[in-house]
Amino acid sequence: MNIKVIKFGGSSLTNDENLRKVTKKTIQFLQEGQKVVAILSAQGKTTDTLLAEAKRLSKNPNKRELDMLVSVGEQISISKFAILLNEMGYKAISLTGEQAGMITNEEYTQAKIQEIRPYRIWKELEENDAVVVAGFQGIDSHRNITTLGRNGSDTSAVAIAAALNQKECYIFTDTDGIYDKDPNQYSNAKKIETISYEEMNKLAQSGAKVLHDRCIRIAKKYGIKIIVKSTFNENRGSVVQN
Repeated sequence: MNIKVIKFGGSSLTNDENLRKVTKKTIQFLQEGQKVVAILSAQGKTTDTLLAEAKRLSKNPNKRELDMLVSVGEQISISKFAILLNEMGYKAISLTGEQAGMITNEEYTQAKIQEIRPYRIWKELEENDAVVVAGFQGIDSHRNITTLGRNGSDTSAVAIAAALNQKECYIFTDTDGIYDKDPNQYSNAKKIETISYEEMNKLAQSGAKVLHDRCIRIAKKYGIKIIVKSTFNENRGSVVQN
């Protein structure tokens, strides 16, 4: 089975128009005869909005309940995305982190992945063109919903690629690759076409928001090439690899 693991961030999903663009990007892979496992973040600022609502109720919200609340954002994204793919003539199904087999520890709001049991993903790939998975979330040993921290969908995507024995993972965002500085703020920002895991990890730890630092460590451990590209154009992206 030829599979592509792809991930779309919240900036690519800000509204229904962009959601349609994401769907068309996914269909490009399907038209090449590949199955797709798509990992999605929440749309736009949904997570920020939900966090702000919780903070209006409590200065120090219970972390378990925070995870229960903010996990809703990804479920909205994946269900809408699957609806669109089905409308366009492709068979798609959405899965929560639990349904996809994402097992974490009990560190609410900053959970670490302990294991992925991708049995349901494999089963649904046999029957569907695309499986759409909620990023950023999993469950602990007591079946409580957990979240992986901000930008955790990157980690979800690379971990799922590893669990499915894939050697590359596409990360689609609103920029066409990795830059030495924020291209939205600096006109002289330079794109980095190829970067090592070590260098990318240093960038992530120094505050660069392109990739979640934990996803880079997983990619290095399992030898997964991360390809960072734009959702909105066909420009050549950046590659994180050995």
